[in-house]
Amino acid sequence: MSQSIQDVPLTTIDGRPSQLSDYRGKVLLVVNVASRCGLTPQYEGLQQLYLEKQPAGLEVLGFPANNFLGQEPGSEEDIQQFCQLTYDVSFPMFSKISVAGDDVHPLYQQLITAQPQAVGDGPLRERLASKEIAVQPAPGILWNFEKFLIGRDGAVVARFAPDVAADDARLRQAIDSALAA
Repeated sequence: MSQSIQDVPLTTIDGRPSQLSDYRGKVLLVVNVASRCGLTPQYEGLQQLYLEKQPAGLEVLGFPANNFLGQEPGSEEDIQQFCQLTYDVSFPMFSKISVAGDDVHPLYQQLITAQPQAVGDGPLRERLASKEIAVQPAPGILWNFEKFLIGRDGAVVARFAPDVAADDARLRQAIDSALAA
């Protein structure tokens, strides 16, 4: 049997071993992030969401990934500095991983398997296609800032397209439902 999503080995951005079970009992919003993407300003909304909902039990977890047009080229140190100086990010960040291609991190393999469909998928996929940017076919990760919501019980309850921002009513409603469960 494969290991639980809670037990997949992870590494924090400052090099410490970790896993999702470190956040047992919390609602988790797992986001693949990038510093040089058109969606990078979403860091601001994610940080606001974190500050607002963390006391109720939400953790936003950032996973830098360089899978899409090389939009996360920096080292862990570069990424950490960028996030803190540009967006004052205080939510947990992890070391750079792959979320697409042949070397997809086991965490993302499990997330994708658990939630193959993303809420709000379509507009960004069409925009990228119109610019002739090759994208992963579904259920693969479409782009930076795709979001997975994990309930307090460790089950993956929802997935949101990259262009569904932190203030989107669909995302907020799902988070509030997960926090209330």
